Amino acid sequence: MHAFRDYGLLVQWQARRISWLFPLIVGVQTVLAVGIIVGFGFLFPEVDNETALFLATGAPTLLLLVIGLVLVPQMVSESKNEGTYNWMRALPVPRMAFLAADATVWFLAMLPGLVVALVVARWHYDLALSVSPLVVVAVLLVGLTATGIGYAIASFVPPMITLLLTNLLLFVSLMFSPINFPAERLPTWLQAVHQVLPITSMADVMRGTLAHDSFELTARPFVVLGAWCVAGFTASYAAMNRRG
Repeated sequence: MHAFRDYGLLVQWQARRISWLFPLIVGVQTVLAVGIIVGFGFLFPEVDNETALFLATGAPTLLLLVIGLVLVPQMVSESKNEGTYNWMRALPVPRMAFLAADATVWFLAMLPGLVVALVVARWHYDLALSVSPLVVVAVLLVGLTATGIGYAIASFVPPMITLLLTNLLLFVSLMFSPINFPAERLPTWLQAVHQVLPITSMADVMRGTLAHDSFELTARPFVVLGAWCVAGFTASYAAMNRRG
């Protein structure tokens, strides 16, 4: 019971600590949603229904990645520089409660962007998405996996390198990951690499649950994401328990 109480208090504390960021996060997500859905459409001579679906379902995936793989590790790095990270580690609360509370707050911060992206896609392309009930599981798994990986990066990597690495990850996600286009367009070796990395699986579960009438959904991407999610949070928890 104490762990649940600590978790609830930590969620409130963390939400208040970064509450000033929420309007900025929503604003950035809105601009990114418009840029991906509308702006990327200018790269194609003609946007057919398949292309529109890739852009419409890829935008929410990228927005989750931006928060989890870019903003979360940068904020964790800042808290390490400020001393807040070590101060929280010194509190007499379970480390997992702190990690779970932080992940909860960041996950909630991701949700407005998803709604904005889907509204923009529906308006711009006049799409009729076929949403599966599994979309709840998909969003939860993608958001937590991105957050867990981002947290692990910031926990083990120095702040300056974290900044460079997270921006590199964002660039790779935008340009060399099959989020807004079919994986078949990539070289064979890069397709093979993406089979074990989480980004393609993130895009697959989002596509398969937001437009399940148009894209096949299998259990494999859920398994891949589950493994990466557990690995990310396990590494983050181990880092929080390190001495020094």
